[in-house]
Amino acid sequence: MVLESSLSFEIQDLRFEHRLANDALGIGESRPRISWRAIGAPAGFIQKRYQIELFSQKPKDSDTPSQSFEVESSESVLVPWPSKNPLKAREGMFVRVRAWGEGASNPSRWSELGCVEAGLLDRNDWQCQRISASWEQDTSVPRPEELYRKEFSISSASKVSRARLYITAQGIYEAEINGKRVGDQFLAPGWSAYDERLHYQVYDVLEYLPRDQRENCIGVRIGEGWFCGRIGFEGGGRNIWGDRTAVMAQLELTYEDGSTQVVSTDDTWEVASGPTRFAEIYNGEKYDGTMEISGWSVIDSSQQSQSSVWTRAAVQPPLPAKPELLSQSGSPIRRLLVLEPKNLITTPKGKKILDFGQNLVGYTRIKNVKGQRGQTIRLLHAEVMEHAELGRRPLREADAIDEYTLKGLPEGESWEPRFTFQGFRYLQVEGLPSHADFLASFEAVVCWTEMEPTGSFSCSDKMLNKLHENVIWGMRGNFVGLPTDCPQRDERLGWTGDIALFAPTACFLYDCAGILKDWLRDLTVSQEYLGGNPFPKIAPFAIWADVTILAPWSIYQSTGDVSILSSQYLSMESWLKVCPRDTRNGRRLYDQSLFQLGDWLDPDAPPDKPQNAKTDAQLVANAFLIHSLDIISKISSILGRDQEAKQYADEAKLVRKQFCEEYMTPNGRLSSDSQTAYALGICFDLFPTSKQRDQAGERLAYIVKRNQFRIGTGFAGTPFICEALVLAGQPQIAYRMLVEDKCPSWLYPVTMGATTMWERWDSMLPDGSINPGDMTSFNHYALGAVATFMHEKLGGLRCIEAGWKKARAEPILRGVFTDAAVSHITPFGKVGCSWKIEGDRFDMTVQVPPNTSMEVVLPSSGADGAEGVVKTVMSGVHTFSVPYKRNYEWPPKSEGWP
Repeated sequence: MVLESSLSFEIQDLRFEHRLANDALGIGESRPRISWRAIGAPAGFIQKRYQIELFSQKPKDSDTPSQSFEVESSESVLVPWPSKNPLKAREGMFVRVRAWGEGASNPSRWSELGCVEAGLLDRNDWQCQRISASWEQDTSVPRPEELYRKEFSISSASKVSRARLYITAQGIYEAEINGKRVGDQFLAPGWSAYDERLHYQVYDVLEYLPRDQRENCIGVRIGEGWFCGRIGFEGGGRNIWGDRTAVMAQLELTYEDGSTQVVSTDDTWEVASGPTRFAEIYNGEKYDGTMEISGWSVIDSSQQSQSSVWTRAAVQPPLPAKPELLSQSGSPIRRLLVLEPKNLITTPKGKKILDFGQNLVGYTRIKNVKGQRGQTIRLLHAEVMEHAELGRRPLREADAIDEYTLKGLPEGESWEPRFTFQGFRYLQVEGLPSHADFLASFEAVVCWTEMEPTGSFSCSDKMLNKLHENVIWGMRGNFVGLPTDCPQRDERLGWTGDIALFAPTACFLYDCAGILKDWLRDLTVSQEYLGGNPFPKIAPFAIWADVTILAPWSIYQSTGDVSILSSQYLSMESWLKVCPRDTRNGRRLYDQSLFQLGDWLDPDAPPDKPQNAKTDAQLVANAFLIHSLDIISKISSILGRDQEAKQYADEAKLVRKQFCEEYMTPNGRLSSDSQTAYALGICFDLFPTSKQRDQAGERLAYIVKRNQFRIGTGFAGTPFICEALVLAGQPQIAYRMLVEDKCPSWLYPVTMGATTMWERWDSMLPDGSINPGDMTSFNHYALGAVATFMHEKLGGLRCIEAGWKKARAEPILRGVFTDAAVSHITPFGKVGCSWKIEGDRFDMTVQVPPNTSMEVVLPSSGADGAEGVVKTVMSGVHTFSVPYKRNYEWPPKSEGWP
């Protein structure tokens, strides 16, 4: 059969590395890999070859490319840079792609032109100096922001044709040119392991330089941020990476006549203390409008009257070989959504509180507020209400308070923080007259690391749809520069246990490969300092340290990008080398004398001892050890490291045997008779015989029924409990547990009005009071890992070949669900599965992206009566309809006492 291309067949979504073509300015690779998606391709399309054209400048219709390459290949994801000439620093290239399919004589339409431009690839490309404030500072307390400015003249009579700002800071910066904020990034340059890696950003700033204006001004604000502001567990500490902020910037202008000009930070820049008098990640921001310096980043004669506030900036010694100056590879943090308050509450104590209707992460913007000069408005943030007042106890040592002191302008004033973020739904406003229009005076600006949304899910159960929505909101709020544990209290840290377990869900919901790869590099740096253990001053914990293997594996499964495995392989091995084992008499299990977090926050654990779970922490640790050994063996094989693959496979076999001897009876009972123990045993294939496995599955089902279908797992077991029940042939028990709404359960928080995932199953107690435990967050995504089960089993869609080269559609029909739909934007395009039951018919539609295939499994009561009918389909949209009749008990009965 000859597949002719349709007129709608085109190449779209051109990407360089993991960045879209419209966001590939200043990329840190000299040979960036290229990806694209085929849209509108004929059914059954398999790419046969592709053509890439490179243009050194934006072409006109008649222009011929600088270089053209035609390659016989089916690859369309992360294909190698085609030219033998790598990009040089600052060099840009326009790129377009088209492709041919197997048996097709006509190619696709060309993609839109994408532009990729290299950043500063070598330290020698930086001409600027590192500058900071010139005055003595008390580094033991928070300090005001610093304002830097530099006036400059256009040096050529020719017009500026190209303008780039390369900038970074030890701290958080915001740049302005001629009074306009540059770009739309928030909290730049973002978190990194500052002593090893310092990110920089690149901005096209031509629009900020009026063509008829010769005199210009550049300004930069600097706040402490993560670099020297307070950060860390148990209240944190200051000056972790340095005791003063600094900025490095160079503005490079290219003129139409070919001449160039560089305006870079040096001792000719001026610096002053700014109106942001206090700015911390945890405690918030205090801004005094009466201390503003009018026109500070523009050419303005009024600056002469304020010259006394400005001093020459101090030049600091050049950066040593470390940290590396690296172009930002992950997505930036941006202000992505604005929410208006839903309700104004007056509390019994007379406090005015705004309810935004959604637990979010970002900050509050003040809009057109009028008041007396020197009047201060205080904004207190919290996630929940308790006893009809603002519930701020879970914030611990994070004040989460912003303050704005008015200038007294008769027309009203607006303000928003620049150097902090908070996790909140409720906002208590103080200092505003009671007659003011509170609802019109404030809005919430929602911020997260901008990532392409890739996953969707819905089903006939509205409560589960709300649960899924809460998972998405929880992920957004915890992807602010790095994958955090929680975004509101005095942590906001990259605690690795959360993302180790949530990574498969995260990679389905969003294209988060960029931020996770960048964060994993920082994790590797930590390991280098700590001898392989990712945790400073903390014993090596299973799961939390297993992230070195589990997270890269999830990224690889989602993207097919082998480079994440190779770049993180040393990190993986470093962890396994220091993993604390008991080596006596040939043992390879964990050293039992060392503390483990285990099934953290098991619902039965006391509020003040979240590690005291029902399941033996050592059993949990050793189960994950085997799981990690299995995965690194596969990774080693993929990387062609056959010797290591065999070594890890042999070790996994030995540890499995010792695990069985230590924790398992011949009949498959485990020493910890718990949901988590059996779930891990089944999902990690720890039972050596089918008899033991079957009996373990029956025991797990019994325990769940005995517990009235309520959850009994903590962080470790939650991602696996429903999956284990399905693998054990008990899917109706899994679904019954999924839809349980009594505490503890996934739906209990939904019944309590939750809009994000909670850290504890009972972060809010049934009586409306906050759990008394010290660790009580209302925005933790770890327990939301159940969304993967919803995608794969209820929705029926899962990846079976890395990068979604091959998918499987196999809904598990139990419960009273009548429809479900799930989709994911893969590197090849959209893959999806939707189904519904109407009467005695089961209808399913699947969407398969070009260049991929899908296995489709119809229900067992299909037309031919066979069990698990499997059909393989190629790209396109396919529909199926078979007879269906429910043949299972619903609802399943519980065991024990009602």
